Amino acid sequence: MPDLVLKGKAIKLGDNISTDDIIPGRFAHLRSNLSELAKHVLEDAMPGFASRVRTLSAVGAGKAILVAGKNLGLGSSREHAPVVIKMSGVGAILAKSAARIFFRNAVNQGVPVLLCDTDKISDGDELEIDVTGGKIANLTSGITLSCSKMPPIMSAILKEGGLIPYIQKHKGFNLEN
Repeated sequence: MPDLVLKGKAIKLGDNISTDDIIPGRFAHLRSNLSELAKHVLEDAMPGFASRVRTLSAVGAGKAILVAGKNLGLGSSREHAPVVIKMSGVGAILAKSAARIFFRNAVNQGVPVLLCDTDKISDGDELEIDVTGGKIANLTSGITLSCSKMPPIMSAILKEGGLIPYIQKHKGFNLEN
């Protein structure tokens, strides 16, 4: 399977970003209006996050890459959290660790979550991520980091844009991918 490579600029957060941080509770009433909810993603954890992601996209800097520390996505199993992250314009997530359900929900939505030591990535760094090869080139600092590799089936799901498009295209699961 050919490599899945993504480029973009890092937007760095800290540790213990919960699904409640991703979708602040005061916006829970917007769950039926995801495009509006995406405008408020991470609003309390990083004010201006959504507008910063839109600006990166508008200036042709590629997709934003969300870079976090330990314990990303802890808390409830809200599928909306990775959905609105994707809808805001984030193309990939790098973290030291992530809650298992958040990880799986993100992949199902077509957003790769790769686990790595994010200490050597600074806010604003330009990154090139080889999702299937498990490598991150920090084009700003010149260093290369290793990260978790996506299993072939998850890479195939990501290449189709998520689990539903994958199933629609392949009429179910094709474990040979």
